[in-house]
Amino acid sequence: MPTIMSAQIRVLAISGSTRERSSNLYLINAIAEMGSAFFAIDIFEGLAAIPHFNPDLDNETPPAEVTTFRRQLKEADGILICTPEYAMGVPGTLKNAIDWTVSSMEFSKKPVALITASLSGEKGHASLLGTLQVIESQITDDTQLIIPFVKTKINDSSTITDAETSKKVMHLIQSFAELIKRQKTGLLLIPDQIDE
Repeated sequence: MPTIMSAQIRVLAISGSTRERSSNLYLINAIAEMGSAFFAIDIFEGLAAIPHFNPDLDNETPPAEVTTFRRQLKEADGILICTPEYAMGVPGTLKNAIDWTVSSMEFSKKPVALITASLSGEKGHASLLGTLQVIESQITDDTQLIIPFVKTKINDSSTITDAETSKKVMHLIQSFAELIKRQKTGLLLIPDQIDE
């Protein structure tokens, strides 16, 4: 039953934009409502506070902000990333945060949903997808989505106003919940299955 699943599954959502009134934050809020029968979402709010990655500080006692971020990633059943594309690439604050997890491996085998919502998004999406795959995230074709011209498809009340986009987001939500369920039951996808 989806309602039981909601109580059991917790997703950590990360907005790649640090703006207060971000389309990607509105999108996270919309997904929290649309997916409430499948999972509960906690929004990570400390992205801008994470210090610049420094290998000399990546030791047994990293900065407190990094420790908090890693703990929240570990405790989550899945990770949702909604991000804009900046200058054809990944926003620096988001990439910086992910860099802090390479050695500690919080993303390894973790179910991930990636949405790039921007003016275009293709280049930034491809770049971040490559990073997530290298650090062994569990991500499939069905748990990733590009939403171009996002400002025309979601309003500041966190309502997706474009019917086709809403349909695609709902498909991603259902696929993400299924991927998390597989992980929780020990049925992780092997590489040959990811593209099926």
